Amino acid sequence: MSSIKNRGPVLIDLDSKNATNPADAVLVIDLPNAADGAAMQQVAALATRRPSPFAKWFWSFLLALLGFVVSLAAWDYVTGLIARSPILGGIATALIAGFVLVLLGMAIRELAAFSRLQRLDGIHKSAARAMTTNDLAEARNAVTQLNRLYARRDDTAWGREQLAEQQHDMLDADGLLGLAEKTVLDPLDARATREIEAAARQVATVTALVPLALADVFTALTANLRMIRRIAEIYGGRSGTIGSWRLTRTVFTHLVATGAVAIGDDMIGSIAGGGVLSKVSRRFGEGVINGALTARVGVAAMEVCRPLPFHATSKPSVTALGRRALSGLFGSD
Repeated sequence: MSSIKNRGPVLIDLDSKNATNPADAVLVIDLPNAADGAAMQQVAALATRRPSPFAKWFWSFLLALLGFVVSLAAWDYVTGLIARSPILGGIATALIAGFVLVLLGMAIRELAAFSRLQRLDGIHKSAARAMTTNDLAEARNAVTQLNRLYARRDDTAWGREQLAEQQHDMLDADGLLGLAEKTVLDPLDARATREIEAAARQVATVTALVPLALADVFTALTANLRMIRRIAEIYGGRSGTIGSWRLTRTVFTHLVATGAVAIGDDMIGSIAGGGVLSKVSRRFGEGVINGALTARVGVAAMEVCRPLPFHATSKPSVTALGRRALSGLFGSD
């Protein structure tokens, strides 16, 4: 009973020096804002990584050795089979010859793909020189090459007809190249932007909804490879497997060199802050950022693959592309 009687009111001194100050609380970082587009960063690192000279020599010698061993084994097998049974030996020889022809065809296809990409690059450089020097003759040469490039494509027929009717009225390089952009390339630009939006939407969706490790990296890599290849095909630069990979490296090297594969600027913040779901979930925030970075890669691919530089036609806005691609997917402002 005495212990109960001794209990009295407890004085809490709020003015003591040890009182907790809300201003001293530890800063809590909002998870969605901490998203950094890790999948696209890893894709950029993979695409721009250059093998060491030792690795090149290693793979070169390994492939040469394997080719030698396989060729020798095939030769011994076929000669032995011919000695035992000429009919079976002839069948084996025909099969091996067919396989070699297929490999030769694939090699020719890759060389043709490189030639098409170089052709696009040549037209692009010719048009850029014409714009810089205002050389009408150089501009006409670029337009002639452009017409030859698309001579067999029905989707540019109307534009080429309009260009042929109006190009004689153009008395300067800027006007002629601008007319070529408006008539011939505008429909192709629209198709390319749709490819970019589809790729950005796919990357964002998988990143946000699939929690599997490396699934977002694999999806980002395959979606970007397919997008870049499709953009090249739209502009006439159909590429093979090796050509697609080299083109992808070119695009990502350009982006990394200019610091464009980063999230701390222009449209990334505005897009990432737009969706309601991206504000409450890091996964959705990552999806928004990866989708926006994919749109940025697509615009860079357009610049690389387009036969004429953007001049009279404005370059697609990455912000607008990202918003259209992600509209309704993660909410809107």
